[in-house]
Amino acid sequence: MNGALPPTDRLVAAAAIVDSLARPTRLLCAQRSAPAHLAGRWELPGGKVEPGEVPVDALHRELAEELGVTVRVGPVLAGPLHGDWPILAHRTMRVWFAELAAGTPAPLEDHSALRWVADDNLDELDWLDPDRPIIAAVRAAWRAPG
Repeated sequence: MNGALPPTDRLVAAAAIVDSLARPTRLLCAQRSAPAHLAGRWELPGGKVEPGEVPVDALHRELAEELGVTVRVGPVLAGPLHGDWPILAHRTMRVWFAELAAGTPAPLEDHSALRWVADDNLDELDWLDPDRPIIAAVRAAWRAPG
């Protein structure tokens, strides 16, 4: 890449929804229901940024559609590709920390289950391979002095 930012048509907006932005202890994890080759594995909720859509607006839209919630958005969890994370299908994912502002999370679209998971239990889930380094970064951010 020539230093330019990745195009937003290949960008996914996702949230590391924690129980508290100030003192996180649990992460909301989403189990995929489709497609078949990803079903049953775990990921952070979110979805594709539509053409012309601002990424953080896509995050709010996706969380409302997938989980039926509104969130307060915190800082971006910076990844290795211009702040984003490499994921499946040659896409990148921008991940924000967030906490619930309204609604009770439910697996409305693309997920079969949701689970609040404590830091020490995150490795027990069968994460999508691209999400594994993101989860490691979430844990490191929780443990960082601050």
